[in-house]
Amino acid sequence: MSASPIAAMFDRISPKYDALNHLLSLNIDKVWRRKAAKTATKKQPNAILDLATGTGDLAIALAKRNPQAHIIGMDISEKMLDIGKAKVAQQMMESQIELGLGDAASLPFEDNRFDVVTVAFGVRNFENLDKSLSEIHRVLKQDGLIVILEFSMPERFPVKQLYRFYFKRVLPKIGRRLSKDPGAYTYLPESVERFPMPDDFIQLLLEKGLENGTKRPLSFGIATLYTAEKR
Repeated sequence: MSASPIAAMFDRISPKYDALNHLLSLNIDKVWRRKAAKTATKKQPNAILDLATGTGDLAIALAKRNPQAHIIGMDISEKMLDIGKAKVAQQMMESQIELGLGDAASLPFEDNRFDVVTVAFGVRNFENLDKSLSEIHRVLKQDGLIVILEFSMPERFPVKQLYRFYFKRVLPKIGRRLSKDPGAYTYLPESVERFPMPDDFIQLLLEKGLENGTKRPLSFGIATLYTAEKR
């Protein structure tokens, strides 16, 4: 699993991943995850799949909002999961949250298994986005909900210009210095720029058979919260 270049990169930066995320986003990423967790748990789902779970922050936020739910978190980086498992144990949530290796493009679950599927800051890293979205649709129950939180590029002046400068000039330098990885925080802005614009991503969700697609810009469009349903 960890043989893929993306998995290897996240293995390398895993010790500093959480601290860098909070520093580089000025802790706004915590607020965004809470919004995603609130959206995902409105109907008190029983079975939740958190893909690209990383170090487990969204899985833990989901568990806190919805104590009766069973949450499975999957990621392609074993070292990120090791940190996540330690955090789950610290929160004494091992009976509620199960973390393990897995690829979104090939999910080891039966059809119609989950009430909700979530992804926070990971869908742009899917190596096969088309197949991963098909798999998400397959494992969602009828009337199930997908909630995706992802970085996006602001479109309004002057936020667009300021954000691009920070994202392309400042963030990679800080990331390289603190993570000691020359490529990881250059990869981040490049992956965000390659990702479909919000309207285009909603269209991809609809093409996979999902319905009622919505997009909610957060913090002037720095991130976007997407939802769609399986009918």
